[in-house]
Amino acid sequence: MDFFTFDKATVGHVLSVFMGFFAIMNPIANTPVFLGLTAGDDAATRRRIALQALLAAFLIILVFSLLGSVIFDLFGITLPAFRIMGGVLVALIGYQMLHSSPSAVHQPSDADMAASRSAALSVAISPLALPILAGPGTIATAMSFAAAGGTAELAITIGAFALLCAITYAFFVFGEGLTRFLGQSGVNVITRIMGLILAVIGVQMLVDGLKGAFPVLG
Repeated sequence: MDFFTFDKATVGHVLSVFMGFFAIMNPIANTPVFLGLTAGDDAATRRRIALQALLAAFLIILVFSLLGSVIFDLFGITLPAFRIMGGVLVALIGYQMLHSSPSAVHQPSDADMAASRSAALSVAISPLALPILAGPGTIATAMSFAAAGGTAELAITIGAFALLCAITYAFFVFGEGLTRFLGQSGVNVITRIMGLILAVIGVQMLVDGLKGAFPVLG
Protein backbone atom coordinates (compact mmCIF):
# COMPACT_ATOMS: atom_id res chain seq x y z
CA MET A 1 0.00 0.00 0.00
CA ASP A 2 1.40 3.39 -1.02
CA PHE A 3 1.92 5.52 2.09
CA PHE A 4 0.52 8.61 0.36
CA THR A 5 -2.46 6.94 -1.32
CA PHE A 6 -5.75 7.96 0.24
CA ASP A 7 -8.50 6.35 -1.78
CA LYS A 8 -11.62 4.32 -1.07
CA ALA A 9 -9.61 1.10 -0.63
CA THR A 10 -7.30 2.78 1.89
CA VAL A 11 -10.20 4.17 3.90
CA GLY A 12 -11.82 0.73 3.90
CA HIS A 13 -8.58 -0.85 5.11
CA VAL A 14 -8.19 1.73 7.90
CA LEU A 15 -11.76 1.04 9.05
CA SER A 16 -11.10 -2.70 8.92
CA VAL A 17 -8.02 -2.38 11.13
CA PHE A 18 -9.82 -0.10 13.58
CA MET A 19 -12.87 -2.35 13.81
CA GLY A 20 -10.63 -5.37 14.30
CA PHE A 21 -9.03 -3.71 17.32
CA PHE A 22 -12.37 -2.34 18.54
CA ALA A 23 -13.97 -5.77 18.42
CA ILE A 24 -11.20 -7.55 20.29
CA MET A 25 -10.56 -4.82 22.89
CA ASN A 26 -14.30 -4.05 23.17
CA PRO A 27 -14.28 -0.93 25.38
CA ILE A 28 -18.05 -1.16 25.92
CA ALA A 29 -17.90 -4.64 27.45
CA ASN A 30 -14.69 -3.85 29.35
CA THR A 31 -16.10 -0.71 30.96
CA PRO A 32 -18.05 -2.67 33.62
CA VAL A 33 -14.86 -4.67 34.30
CA PHE A 34 -12.93 -1.43 34.80
CA LEU A 35 -15.63 -0.03 37.08
CA GLY A 36 -15.62 -3.23 39.13
CA LEU A 37 -11.85 -3.23 39.51
CA THR A 38 -11.84 0.43 40.59
CA ALA A 39 -14.90 0.30 42.83
CA GLY A 40 -14.33 2.47 45.89
CA ASP A 41 -11.69 4.65 44.21
CA ASP A 42 -12.32 8.36 43.74
CA ALA A 43 -12.68 9.97 40.29
CA ALA A 44 -9.07 11.22 40.18
CA THR A 45 -7.69 7.75 40.99
CA ARG A 46 -9.93 6.15 38.36
CA ARG A 47 -8.69 8.59 35.71
CA ARG A 48 -5.09 7.85 36.68
CA ILE A 49 -5.63 4.08 36.55
CA ALA A 50 -7.37 4.37 33.16
CA LEU A 51 -4.53 6.49 31.75
CA GLN A 52 -1.79 4.20 33.04
CA ALA A 53 -3.56 1.06 31.80
CA LEU A 54 -4.08 2.45 28.30
CA LEU A 55 -0.55 3.83 28.06
CA ALA A 56 0.81 0.43 29.06
CA ALA A 57 -1.46 -1.32 26.54
CA PHE A 58 -0.39 1.09 23.78
CA LEU A 59 3.30 0.53 24.54
CA ILE A 60 2.82 -3.25 24.44
CA ILE A 61 1.11 -3.09 21.04
CA LEU A 62 3.66 -0.55 19.77
CA VAL A 63 6.59 -2.82 20.66
CA PHE A 64 5.04 -5.90 19.05
CA SER A 65 4.04 -3.90 15.95
CA LEU A 66 7.53 -2.46 15.50
CA LEU A 67 9.44 -5.63 16.33
CA GLY A 68 7.14 -8.11 14.64
CA SER A 69 9.59 -8.91 11.82
CA VAL A 70 12.49 -9.19 14.29
CA ILE A 71 10.50 -11.62 16.42
CA PHE A 72 9.61 -13.61 13.32
CA ASP A 73 13.25 -13.85 12.25
CA LEU A 74 14.49 -14.63 15.77
CA PHE A 75 12.18 -17.60 16.20
CA GLY A 76 12.04 -18.64 12.55
CA ILE A 77 8.32 -17.84 12.25
CA THR A 78 6.78 -17.14 8.86
CA LEU A 79 3.97 -14.60 8.36
CA PRO A 80 1.55 -17.24 6.98
CA ALA A 81 2.15 -19.46 10.03
CA PHE A 82 1.54 -16.54 12.38
CA ARG A 83 -1.62 -15.55 10.52
CA ILE A 84 -2.95 -19.10 10.72
CA MET A 85 -2.35 -19.36 14.47
CA GLY A 86 -3.39 -15.75 15.10
CA GLY A 87 -6.54 -16.27 13.05
CA VAL A 88 -7.47 -19.36 15.05
CA LEU A 89 -6.85 -17.51 18.32
CA VAL A 90 -8.83 -14.41 17.31
CA ALA A 91 -11.69 -16.52 15.91
CA LEU A 92 -11.90 -18.53 19.15
CA ILE A 93 -12.09 -15.34 21.23
CA GLY A 94 -14.84 -14.06 18.93
CA TYR A 95 -16.69 -17.37 19.19
CA GLN A 96 -16.63 -17.24 22.97
CA MET A 97 -17.84 -13.62 22.90
CA LEU A 98 -20.75 -14.71 20.68
CA HIS A 99 -21.86 -16.97 23.50
CA SER A 100 -21.36 -14.22 26.10
CA SER A 101 -18.63 -16.20 27.84
CA PRO A 102 -15.29 -14.57 28.70
CA SER A 103 -12.25 -15.80 26.79
CA ALA A 104 -9.73 -17.66 28.92
CA VAL A 105 -6.84 -16.02 27.04
CA HIS A 106 -8.26 -12.51 27.23
CA GLN A 107 -9.60 -12.35 30.79
CA PRO A 108 -7.83 -12.08 34.14
CA SER A 109 -7.61 -15.21 36.27
CA ASP A 110 -8.99 -15.33 39.82
CA ALA A 111 -5.42 -15.01 41.09
CA ASP A 112 -4.87 -11.89 38.97
CA MET A 113 -8.08 -10.34 40.28
CA ALA A 114 -7.24 -11.08 43.93
CA ALA A 115 -3.68 -9.80 43.63
CA SER A 116 -4.72 -6.64 41.78
CA ARG A 117 -7.03 -5.53 44.56
CA SER A 118 -4.11 -5.31 47.00
CA ALA A 119 -2.99 -2.01 45.50
CA ALA A 120 -5.27 0.30 43.51
CA LEU A 121 -2.75 1.44 40.90
CA SER A 122 -1.47 -2.09 40.29
CA VAL A 123 -4.81 -2.74 38.57
CA ALA A 124 -3.61 -0.56 35.70
CA ILE A 125 -0.93 -3.05 34.65
CA SER A 126 -2.49 -6.34 35.69
CA PRO A 127 -5.15 -7.27 34.85
CA LEU A 128 -6.24 -4.16 32.89
CA ALA A 129 -3.34 -3.55 30.48
CA LEU A 130 -2.47 -7.25 30.31
CA PRO A 131 -4.43 -9.39 29.56
CA ILE A 132 -7.70 -7.43 29.24
CA LEU A 133 -6.66 -4.58 26.90
CA ALA A 134 -3.51 -5.95 25.25
CA GLY A 135 -4.01 -9.67 25.53
CA PRO A 136 -2.74 -12.38 23.17
CA GLY A 137 -5.55 -11.78 20.70
CA THR A 138 -4.84 -8.05 20.47
CA ILE A 139 -1.11 -8.68 20.08
CA ALA A 140 -1.72 -11.27 17.36
CA THR A 141 -4.05 -8.88 15.51
CA ALA A 142 -1.54 -6.00 15.72
CA MET A 143 1.40 -8.09 14.52
CA SER A 144 -0.63 -9.53 11.66
CA PHE A 145 -1.79 -6.09 10.45
CA ALA A 146 1.63 -4.46 10.90
CA ALA A 147 3.51 -7.26 9.16
CA ALA A 148 1.19 -7.25 6.14
CA GLY A 149 2.98 -4.36 4.42
CA GLY A 150 5.45 -1.52 4.80
CA THR A 151 5.45 1.81 6.57
CA ALA A 152 1.84 2.54 5.67
CA GLU A 153 0.55 -0.66 7.30
CA LEU A 154 2.61 0.02 10.42
CA ALA A 155 1.36 3.61 10.68
CA ILE A 156 -2.26 2.55 10.18
CA THR A 157 -1.96 -0.19 12.81
CA ILE A 158 -0.38 2.08 15.43
CA GLY A 159 -2.68 5.01 14.61
CA ALA A 160 -5.83 2.89 14.78
CA PHE A 161 -4.85 1.44 18.15
CA ALA A 162 -3.91 4.89 19.50
CA LEU A 163 -7.35 6.21 18.50
CA LEU A 164 -9.03 3.23 20.14
CA CYS A 165 -7.05 3.85 23.35
CA ALA A 166 -8.35 7.44 23.43
CA ILE A 167 -11.92 6.23 22.89
CA THR A 168 -11.51 3.56 25.57
CA TYR A 169 -10.26 6.17 28.03
CA ALA A 170 -13.49 8.14 27.50
CA PHE A 171 -15.54 4.98 28.04
CA PHE A 172 -13.71 4.23 31.28
CA VAL A 173 -13.91 7.77 32.67
CA PHE A 174 -17.59 8.27 31.79
CA GLY A 175 -18.50 4.59 32.02
CA GLU A 176 -20.96 4.62 34.90
CA GLY A 177 -23.58 6.53 32.95
CA LEU A 178 -23.08 4.36 29.86
CA THR A 179 -23.49 1.05 31.69
CA ARG A 180 -26.60 2.32 33.48
CA PHE A 181 -28.05 3.43 30.13
CA LEU A 182 -27.31 0.17 28.30
CA GLY A 183 -27.96 -2.22 31.15
CA GLN A 184 -26.47 -5.69 31.30
CA SER A 185 -28.61 -6.91 28.41
CA GLY A 186 -27.40 -4.05 26.21
CA VAL A 187 -23.77 -4.79 27.05
CA ASN A 188 -24.36 -8.47 26.22
CA VAL A 189 -25.88 -7.63 22.83
CA ILE A 190 -22.94 -5.38 21.91
CA THR A 191 -20.48 -8.04 23.09
CA ARG A 192 -22.10 -10.62 20.81
CA ILE A 193 -22.01 -8.26 17.84
CA MET A 194 -18.32 -7.58 18.49
CA GLY A 195 -17.78 -11.31 18.84
CA LEU A 196 -19.30 -11.95 15.41
CA ILE A 197 -17.11 -9.28 13.81
CA LEU A 198 -14.05 -10.67 15.60
CA ALA A 199 -14.78 -14.26 14.54
CA VAL A 200 -15.06 -13.18 10.90
CA ILE A 201 -11.78 -11.24 11.12
CA GLY A 202 -10.11 -14.30 12.64
CA VAL A 203 -11.38 -16.53 9.82
CA GLN A 204 -10.12 -14.01 7.25
CA MET A 205 -6.69 -14.03 8.91
CA LEU A 206 -6.75 -17.82 8.78
CA VAL A 207 -7.71 -17.83 5.08
CA ASP A 208 -4.92 -15.34 4.26
CA GLY A 209 -2.43 -17.47 6.18
CA LEU A 210 -3.46 -20.65 4.38
CA LYS A 211 -3.17 -18.92 1.00
CA GLY A 212 0.32 -17.72 1.93
CA ALA A 213 1.41 -21.15 3.14
CA PHE A 214 -0.19 -22.99 0.22
CA PRO A 215 -0.17 -20.72 -2.86
CA VAL A 216 -2.16 -23.32 -4.80
CA LEU A 217 -5.20 -22.32 -2.70
CA GLY A 218 -5.02 -18.76 -4.05
